[in-house]
Amino acid sequence: MLLEGRTAIVSGIGPGMGRDISLRLAREGADIAMGARSRASLEAVAKEVEALGRRAVWLETDLTKVDAGKRLVDFAAAELGRVDVLVNNAFHTGTMTPFENDDLETGWRETHEVNLFGTLRMTQAVLPVMKAQKSGSIVMINTMTIRTVNPGFAAYASSKAGLEAATRGIAREVGPYGIRVNSVMPGYIWGPSVKGYLEARAKKEGRSYESVHAEIASAIPLGRIPDSHEISGAVVFFASDLASCITGQSLDVNGGQVMC
Repeated sequence: MLLEGRTAIVSGIGPGMGRDISLRLAREGADIAMGARSRASLEAVAKEVEALGRRAVWLETDLTKVDAGKRLVDFAAAELGRVDVLVNNAFHTGTMTPFENDDLETGWRETHEVNLFGTLRMTQAVLPVMKAQKSGSIVMINTMTIRTVNPGFAAYASSKAGLEAATRGIAREVGPYGIRVNSVMPGYIWGPSVKGYLEARAKKEGRSYESVHAEIASAIPLGRIPDSHEISGAVVFFASDLASCITGQSLDVNGGQVMC
């Protein structure tokens, strides 16, 4: 197993990426500390991790709160003894509103508070732990959207683009301490939210769901929309010694829809 004896924090636990990342890390031997606003999601995923024979601890966490990231890191270190991996998966989808009509003081600020500042506070909190260990891997779950920004996604894309720039800067600063910082860049992730988006788009455009799905899938060289389990493999790669000399990098994991 690639992560035997290691511990990981995963934020943004839910039925999609957060769950699949946690389970994939656990299958590779890691114990997991989880954070999210939903107690029900945390309890459900914890049971699945434990069923794999790994330890699972969790703390209700709202990253819009200034001290939330530090509370989760301190909790994980106290419960599991160390923190080898941090996966920043929590996100806010943004307002989905055209910029001209958007409210910068509410929608934009909230989006940046989660995607950028909440993630950076979590990252800042884990650095003393990893520096003391002289090792660690931090994985940012970013997005293909920063490569191709569709109308209505400016708030989301700008928050994630800021995170990508910060990731590279942080990687340079903490590299001497044996800490690696990288990004995974998914595109469409097949699951309930994408299915709902395709259904809404089909209704708005007066088309069938099947035709909208086919249009999206045909734009992806692999011919299908990847699911979160597939994407979680890239997280395991960055977390493991297979990526021991890789830092400050972003890996597009979107079936080839965007190639950079």
